[in-house]
Amino acid sequence: MFNDNSLLPKEAVRLAALGMVCEHPKRYAELANAVRDFTSRIVGPSLDLLGSSIELLKTEGLIAGKDGDEHAPLRITEAGREHLHDLLRSAVRPPNCDVGRLAFALKIRFLHHLPADEQRTQTERMIETCEAEIARLGALEHADPTDPGHFADWLHHDMDIARARRDWLESLREAL
Repeated sequence: MFNDNSLLPKEAVRLAALGMVCEHPKRYAELANAVRDFTSRIVGPSLDLLGSSIELLKTEGLIAGKDGDEHAPLRITEAGREHLHDLLRSAVRPPNCDVGRLAFALKIRFLHHLPADEQRTQTERMIETCEAEIARLGALEHADPTDPGHFADWLHHDMDIARARRDWLESLREAL
């Protein structure tokens, strides 16, 4: 993890793989394709996200198949479920870069695997991240209020996106 306890690219891939196997056992190739498909649809093709091996998850005992059957569906182990929960509890960075956007999407995608009180806590953390992003963009806007170009309009657009994300998360929190 990064120093702020947010996910590195390889940990985001681990979260995707563990979350997918937790919901539905998948064969190795199926899982690799599903992870690649999800991550590339969120952030586009990325070499940073291709390095994590599902084989490593097996070696670490986080997922397992039927002994001796390499084509058997992989299932999450108890250690894998604990690791999934740890990854879901990680800090989030603003979704203004590829890894931040992927981490946000994965947390939302697999949030239901945490107990309800922890789902609310994680949602609160994501709301706080959005509010910090709105404040950061607002400070940038106020730093040069006489900008003659289109930058202020672009900042307003970005702030509107962050506000919409925060509002959606607030409604999610209320539903939990």
